[in-house]
Amino acid sequence: MITAVNVSMAVFSYLHAWYFTKCFLMFHVYITLAYVIPNIYLFFRIMYLFISKGYRGIYTLVYILTAAVYPVSLLFSHHEMNLFIEVLSFISGYILPFFLYLFLAILLFDLFLLLNLAARIVSSSTRKSYRFRLYMLSSMILISITIVVAGAINLNTIRVSEYSIEVPKRDSGIDHLRVVFVADIHIQQDTRLRFIEQFVRKVNALKPDLVLYGGDITEGDRENETTNEIESALRGIHAKYGVFGVTGNHEFFGGEDPGFFYIKAGIQLLGDTMVRIDNAFYLAGRFDSHFKHRRTVREILEHDTINLPVILMDHRPTVLQETSMTDVSVQFSGHTHNGQMFPINLITKGVYELSWGHRKIRDTHFFVTSGLRLWGPPVKTAGKSEIMLVDIRFK
Repeated sequence: MITAVNVSMAVFSYLHAWYFTKCFLMFHVYITLAYVIPNIYLFFRIMYLFISKGYRGIYTLVYILTAAVYPVSLLFSHHEMNLFIEVLSFISGYILPFFLYLFLAILLFDLFLLLNLAARIVSSSTRKSYRFRLYMLSSMILISITIVVAGAINLNTIRVSEYSIEVPKRDSGIDHLRVVFVADIHIQQDTRLRFIEQFVRKVNALKPDLVLYGGDITEGDRENETTNEIESALRGIHAKYGVFGVTGNHEFFGGEDPGFFYIKAGIQLLGDTMVRIDNAFYLAGRFDSHFKHRRTVREILEHDTINLPVILMDHRPTVLQETSMTDVSVQFSGHTHNGQMFPINLITKGVYELSWGHRKIRDTHFFVTSGLRLWGPPVKTAGKSEIMLVDIRFK
């Protein structure tokens, strides 16, 4: 029998699928434009500055084949995986940052040429010589490759950022709380179990009282995107007061209830709710801002007498001033990735009041992590793959 609930769920599913498809397509349109336009500039500037006329045909072929790897991999991204598609996808992840840093290198070289017009640092004959052109182009390619390799190593090296803060004790029955916070793991099919096991070992070695996940832990909750082994590994995390989390925008984009994964991974989800942990503190978690009707921080806190310190998880650090005027003692956020790659981190610094690190506003301490992993190219040249360890003293 068709009921109103069935109809409502069908409509919701349709609207969600439409919204997700629209966002997905718009995002890739923007990314493709951001990839193609600089590549046009890069192609012609390299050819004009460094490639002799007799070699321009070979150069054009090599450049087009290399640059085409990323858009071609997108075309095959929804096909059944085989060795060709896997290799193509793997290479495309490194092609994007390589062209980014080669583009920046060419821009710097063009600035040097402008300066050279006035300063005459390098003569015209030297600049046009074969040796100079070979040396400069080889150097820029080598530097770009080195940055990408260093960024890949940086991504796969988990680091711990340690902080110590003091907050008013109020009526808390404890004097100290050791909190481990992590966000933006983006677990999916190609996430290596070995990396997750390394993460679990590092967390347990810190002997936390409380472990918090700040959202974007998975790319949705599809059965083929996580494994029993990863979920079992995450269940191995031990904390005196438990393991809690909130969802982010990527769980929302996944299109399914992320609670199933969190339950299997031993993580208790908080969505616009607050819980009292013993006689020690309150812990609250917000839905991501994709939920248009999510409750305000004040609405989450108003149902109880605030006589204990309050810790809040909010995936995006977007309303810091508003939160600082509430009873929240500490807020943990992620989402920004600290830009992930230079110079994108300069943009996130302009977008967010706090893009990464720690800041105290009024009586509230805010922490924003650069994330444990990333989304997109497997390269991290801004920030680090981070576990935040915060020692909170109640006084």
